[in-house]
Amino acid sequence: MANDDQAKGKAKDIGGKLKEEAGDATGNEDLKHEGQVDQAEGKVQKGVGDAKDKLSD
Repeated sequence: MANDDQAKGKAKDIGGKLKEEAGDATGNEDLKHEGQVDQAEGKVQKGVGDAKDKLSD
């Protein structure tokens, strides 16, 4: 079962991908960059959740 950090991280990663694609489609470089940052943050947060999960085993 996913912990809170894993779930929020995955959601942020997916949302970031959508922002990046929207920015790319509209030519909005700021939105595209914001999406890339959100993806990176989401991956880090998911990694923290994965680590917490392993430590609790």
